[in-house]
Amino acid sequence: MTGAPSLAACLHSLRAVIFDTDGVITDSAAVHAAAWKDAFDACLAAVGGQRPFDPVDDYLRHVDGRSRQDGAAAFLRSRGLDLPPGAPDDAPGTDTVGAVAARKEELFSARLRNAPVAPFPGTVRLLEELRRQGVPCAAVSASRHATELLSAAGVRPLFEAVVDGNEANRLHLPGKPDPALFVEAARRLGIPPADTAVVEDALAGVEAGRRGGFGLVVGVDRTAGPYSATALRRRGADVVVADPGELLTAGAGG
Repeated sequence: MTGAPSLAACLHSLRAVIFDTDGVITDSAAVHAAAWKDAFDACLAAVGGQRPFDPVDDYLRHVDGRSRQDGAAAFLRSRGLDLPPGAPDDAPGTDTVGAVAARKEELFSARLRNAPVAPFPGTVRLLEELRRQGVPCAAVSASRHATELLSAAGVRPLFEAVVDGNEANRLHLPGKPDPALFVEAARRLGIPPADTAVVEDALAGVEAGRRGGFGLVVGVDRTAGPYSATALRRRGADVVVADPGELLTAGAGG
């Protein structure tokens, strides 16, 4: 990029932007996927006859963008495993959905302690330009670690609002693909969804943006694979980019 950055044409008529956190703002989706793989593979080994969890395909199809409990239940159902739901405070293990989700949380927290997560430079450039132009931004996530991740990555000051898993639990907001997280973020920014863009990498999140009537839904496909880009468009993405930084170039599009 040469000269001063400018926002892509698709953003010009919008008054606010809401970003998903994992995989869009911070490079944490791979950490989530690795923790899920360890938790699910232990569960799959316990029943036998199952192929291991795929941290790319299975993660994108069933887990990405959902709450821990919903993601665990969705993946286990996809393998025909009808575990008792258990509860969010179940001890880590393999005998209930809650236990599998708790094991993932334990593994994810351990990884965060050992390897800090960085923000994506392209997203930071976009956020800085949006701030320069006076466009308010919010971050959302089903994860209860989102605010912690944003603060550790040094980007929390770039957001006027954050709606994370803790807030979703406090407000009893349903998870994606329900648009409640995005709608709450737009409410906190004081901008109607029709005048707000959503930037998401998860299929469930893109669907949530479309269901919520947001003015623009941007899908982020960091895999650069045909499956992900096509799937994002089918779920409702207006534009698909490999990195949000592409929204600083004229003609960014899908």
